[in-house]
Amino acid sequence: MKPRNSLLMAGTIAAGIEATAKADSQTVDTLMLQLKSADESISGAAWQNAGPCGAKAVPGLGALIAEEDSEAARNAKRALMNVVRHAGRPGAERETKAVQKELVQLLKSKQAAVRKEAVWRLSEIGDAKAVTGMAALLNDKEAREDARCAILRMPREAALNAFRRAFKTAPDDFKYALADSLRALGEQIEGWPSPKLKPTRKTTIEAIKPA
Repeated sequence: MKPRNSLLMAGTIAAGIEATAKADSQTVDTLMLQLKSADESISGAAWQNAGPCGAKAVPGLGALIAEEDSEAARNAKRALMNVVRHAGRPGAERETKAVQKELVQLLKSKQAAVRKEAVWRLSEIGDAKAVTGMAALLNDKEAREDARCAILRMPREAALNAFRRAFKTAPDDFKYALADSLRALGEQIEGWPSPKLKPTRKTTIEAIKPA
């Protein structure tokens, strides 16, 4: 009887997994539809409660951010933020890694808006391993400044290594910013002064006339 019981148990588990997967899919599909709703009471509730949808919702949210509908894209960004924050709660390491994995995939999106959103969300939830994918955007003219600022929030050694590698091959117009980031992390860089230190307008100093 044991083999039969084992088969029955295996079938029950498989059915449960299939039902869960189906329910998850329906939940994500519903979320996407609600985020597109013109009714703010529906779309608002959707992004505010998107957190528990987890990693499975990330690809769809990325696709929605890329859409031309600005309201839907904004709702998707808010939803993604809540997914990240929910996954980053204490004791949810497994969820954290799953969401990080999906965000790294979004870094490869053809849409700059999606890449920028992903790199910022990774700065909230990602570990040192995520920096490799984030650093790839330092060569991306559309998203490199977002990537640079986001990487500054990551573990120091991983960020330093990313900036060092990028600085070697970066175009001159971006080396100033990378040098500034390296200095912020304690690296000594000669030349390439911060653009913030360059005057934006001509100034003159008048001599004080004797009384």
